[in-house]
Amino acid sequence: MNPASVPERLRGWLAVDGPLALCIGVLLAAGLVTLYSAAADFPGRFALQLRNVAIALGIMWTAANVRPQQLLRMAPAVYVLGVLLLLAVYAAGVSKKGAQRWLHLGVDIQPSEIMKIAMPLMLAWFFHQFAAMQRWHRFAVAALLLAIPVALILKQPDLGTALLVLAAGFYVILLAGLSWKALGALAFVGLASIPLAWPLLHDYQRERVLTLIDPSADPMGKGFQILQSGIAIGSGGVSGKGWLSGTQGHLGFIPERSTDFIFSVYAEEFGLAGNVLLLALYFLLIVRGLHITGRAATAFSRLLAGAITMIFFTYAFVNIGMVSGIFPVVGVPLPFFSYGGTALMTLGLGAGILMSVQRESAQLR
Repeated sequence: MNPASVPERLRGWLAVDGPLALCIGVLLAAGLVTLYSAAADFPGRFALQLRNVAIALGIMWTAANVRPQQLLRMAPAVYVLGVLLLLAVYAAGVSKKGAQRWLHLGVDIQPSEIMKIAMPLMLAWFFHQFAAMQRWHRFAVAALLLAIPVALILKQPDLGTALLVLAAGFYVILLAGLSWKALGALAFVGLASIPLAWPLLHDYQRERVLTLIDPSADPMGKGFQILQSGIAIGSGGVSGKGWLSGTQGHLGFIPERSTDFIFSVYAEEFGLAGNVLLLALYFLLIVRGLHITGRAATAFSRLLAGAITMIFFTYAFVNIGMVSGIFPVVGVPLPFFSYGGTALMTLGLGAGILMSVQRESAQLR
């Protein structure tokens, strides 16, 4: 059918960025295939993930049809709502696994997940609206806007999500023109503050760092999952053991095998060849996101698209490093791959915003 014959409004609603959608679709399909194997002992989890994927795709499609100008107007309200929900967690939050991170609003929601998108939205809005403000004033206010939700999330406690929100905001600040001198100074202060931050960590957080340094010190306790994850990844070899034939996952040696540690199951069953393909998919996803960022029509769109793209990178980089024993275990899922509801919907929202930015730039060229 000739595209010119399709009404303008209908063409707008059908517009989805092909390369980005293809990468995400293949990642979702590969995740579902792996989850089917990983969640064999969890009846109903695969069906729930199918529902999660459908909802996430619906959110992505909806966000792709929201113009960046509308996002610009919504940004402060979304940020304030996110902060208010974080405060509400302390008054009426639901506790799970020793942490109070959820609100029950018909269903359990995790307000900290909202901040992964609300934070870059707010900071992109701020730098767009106050471009004439003195340089150091802008960065000081931006740092304050970032510090408030990060501090609230850390108190839940949820170190993994706090780091992701911190990264999301930092990427906007970096793209807004943070100088290399300031970046170097921040890196120096961060490294110098590590000894001071150690006493402030919760016991479980210190244990995770110590486990990273020497997981064999407690091979049947704190170090069990990391050691078994390494065994699973290594035992996959070049071509893997085959789908549904992994032993570490199916025998229960990887406790979080359908969520944070699903990469271990994938690596065992599909081997090095499968890992290379998966990394190539994430590489293409990031490259497409950066391409959209470079073509963005406004400063707001550029900052927002760049931050979202780098969030995708951070998710994948931290998760794969975590299950490989390079980083401490901080509870970061593999994007578009791990089982989960709220995180997957947040990722879908981010992908939809990227598509919206791409549509805006294509229409103005």
